[in-house]
Amino acid sequence: MTGPADFVPTLLGVALLMTLTLVVLWGSRTPHRLAPAWAIVRGTAQLAAISLVLSKVITSAVWVSLALLIMFTVASVTAARRINWSWGHLALVASAMGCGITITLAIVFATGSIAFTPRYALAIGGIVIGNAMTIATLSGRRFTDSVDQGWEQVEGWLALGATPRQSTLGLARKAVYSALIPATDQTKTTGLVTLPGAFVGAIFGGVSPLQAGMFQIIVLASVMAAGSITAVVVIRTLAPVRVRPGALR
Repeated sequence: MTGPADFVPTLLGVALLMTLTLVVLWGSRTPHRLAPAWAIVRGTAQLAAISLVLSKVITSAVWVSLALLIMFTVASVTAARRINWSWGHLALVASAMGCGITITLAIVFATGSIAFTPRYALAIGGIVIGNAMTIATLSGRRFTDSVDQGWEQVEGWLALGATPRQSTLGLARKAVYSALIPATDQTKTTGLVTLPGAFVGAIFGGVSPLQAGMFQIIVLASVMAAGSITAVVVIRTLAPVRVRPGALR
């Protein structure tokens, strides 16, 4: 049984790492230097709470479904805020992420690649939701910034008779590619540069390295599929630009 003393090394390590982060950012006069430290504090509290809750309900389909719904809602709100908060952007991000996640997980469970149990649904669902959120944020911000910076080019196409969607087509395609770079690089370097958390966690849980590898590759493929759908839907919806994005901020 885990006692209070067992948490001391973890808390000490987190405190020292958070302090190091603050010192480095403070010394370099980085804007919003407290944000990473606050994120660590908030993440610690949230993980502690969710760990206590899930230890009691991880075998319940109803409670796991509720947990995934909360994760999805928070992820949608977070991505919408990063792009440029509005209810329209929230609806866009939620529908894009929902489409990508639903199709991807349906394939995973329908093929039997991963058993359709509450425990596995929570594990892969949480990973895919988190990565879809990141890709939605990256694609939306990349596209908006590209259009703002290249507005003269967009105006030129519009002046030549191109539709709003046609005038940003090149920028939209580059934004999708850029948003997928982190996930693509992580997938390409798996086993060479990094050992992903799902793989390591599965091994620590007693699964054989081969089974852990099978689980991890399904996770990586799911992230790529859900992320691709999310990025394309976000960008295709944002693409018909009629007003310079910078003018709306």
